[in-house]
Amino acid sequence: MAGRDGNWIIAGGAGAALVPALVFGVGLPLWAAAGIGIVAFTGLVFLLAPRRLFEGVDVSGIGRGRVDLARRVLGDALPWIERLTATAAEIRKPLVRERVAGLAVTARAIVAGVEQDANRLATVQRFLTYYLPSAGMVAERYAVLEKMSQPDPALIAQSEGVVARLEEAFSHYKDSLLDSDLADLDVELRLIERSIQEDMGRRR
Repeated sequence: MAGRDGNWIIAGGAGAALVPALVFGVGLPLWAAAGIGIVAFTGLVFLLAPRRLFEGVDVSGIGRGRVDLARRVLGDALPWIERLTATAAEIRKPLVRERVAGLAVTARAIVAGVEQDANRLATVQRFLTYYLPSAGMVAERYAVLEKMSQPDPALIAQSEGVVARLEEAFSHYKDSLLDSDLADLDVELRLIERSIQEDMGRRR
């Protein structure tokens, strides 16, 4: 909602600034400048509107309920990815900062994979609903620890260890998403090899 409000503010400001520029700079009548300002405002609102999940993706072969569930789960996940990205920029320790930023990149790749095929949701739903929010909270609390004048060294070390393990978990779920695409590869390879052998045998 905040993003949408921001878009309205940006579009309104641009439209309002355009009117005096057209009146005093170009010499247009006020009514004409106001009309152009309204058109510019409307166009910017649509231009800045965020893309909906699954927009432009063919979902005709997927059940409506499955797509709606995936859209809801991904919609809840995206803010956590944004928070991870923002938190990474606040973390001072280079290694932890890189790992947290990497978590956000991996999470975006997983979201993109589910958006391409909502059937993949079952493979990574636990990641999206548990590990991703947990990673966000751990990263944010680590950033708070860093700002303390005398943070607990044991808590710092434990937090860094959990971030490292989360990096492994994120990679595991990303690979699991890809594994689902390779489930029938061995069967397809054997069929191709058999067909090649049969066809080459006939030629001989």
